[in-house]
Amino acid sequence: MLLRLAYLTVTNAFAVLRLLSMSDRDKDVEILVLRHQLTVLERQLGADRVRFAPEDRALLATLLAPLTREVLRRLGLLVQPDTVLRWHRDLMKQRHARTCRPKRPGRPPTVRSIRVLVLRLVRENPSWGYRRVHGELATLGIKIAASTIWEILKAEGIDPTPNRSATTWADFLRSQADALLACDFIETVTLTGQRQFILAVIEHATRRVRVLGATAHPTAHWVGQVARNLVMDLEDTGATVNYLIRDWDTKFPTLFDQILGDAGIQVVLSGIRMPRMNSIMERWVQTCRHELLDRTLIWNERHLRHVLREFERHHNAHRPHQAMNQAAPLRAVSEPITDPGRIARLDIRRHDRLSGVIHEHRHAV
Repeated sequence: MLLRLAYLTVTNAFAVLRLLSMSDRDKDVEILVLRHQLTVLERQLGADRVRFAPEDRALLATLLAPLTREVLRRLGLLVQPDTVLRWHRDLMKQRHARTCRPKRPGRPPTVRSIRVLVLRLVRENPSWGYRRVHGELATLGIKIAASTIWEILKAEGIDPTPNRSATTWADFLRSQADALLACDFIETVTLTGQRQFILAVIEHATRRVRVLGATAHPTAHWVGQVARNLVMDLEDTGATVNYLIRDWDTKFPTLFDQILGDAGIQVVLSGIRMPRMNSIMERWVQTCRHELLDRTLIWNERHLRHVLREFERHHNAHRPHQAMNQAAPLRAVSEPITDPGRIARLDIRRHDRLSGVIHEHRHAV
């Protein structure tokens, strides 16, 4: 016991000598650190390992950071001096991250109106890639990065750089609708069993139909004369036609294409057994059969021409078309009736064509 007492006396004497060289600030730091370590130990009595909470690490790192490694080693710390210094570095990183954080996280979102405009440009111009759209927006004074346009298109499932080397058939029909004709032969049988061949054309833009003729013998001379009549009719009406779609029917001779070519009309052939490539004309053929030929007994060629002439007038001047907002090729949509008194006094009369095969309804005069 005496030996132990002597050892403690000498040790504390040296500790007093060490304290004489320390400043009051260092003494206060050491007292606070030792007291906080006691608090941590009291909080974790019976634990196998002492664990420091984030707030404990922050406090110890702040108090011990100014001290050197030699001083830290002399203190009775529960952790290594390097651990304390690492805590201090982590604390400084967090503080730097908070002070240097930008006011807005990342790039500001794109204005919705610009996103809508980008998608509209791509929809109206299928041959444009994201670079072309970026240039068009620049000419409009809209500042946006090309990479942003790329991201907008990718988000909508649109290829920013699609293959633009070929034009699809649908794009061709849409772009050339105002200068596009389609033609086809229709076959029917008279009461005498004679086959009759009808040649008709339709304008894609206006849906106007021209029945060019009907014959039992569609020779090359007859078809060529019909082509000449069509060219003269187009010139008289001032119609501008650049293309005519037809199928591979052998009843179309080379002379037919030559006459149209001399008039500046290029003949475009549809695919074999692909009626959808000439869908507008095929739809009219179906209408003609359903509304006229299947409901009429054709006596002879003269009678056939008469009923076709009447049906052509009905189709162009009266029959509504969904693709034209219920207008007819040669008739605009009537103004809606808003007067309740006039609605209450509606007087609609029926006008028959071909002895009642076709009905038209009009206001009484």
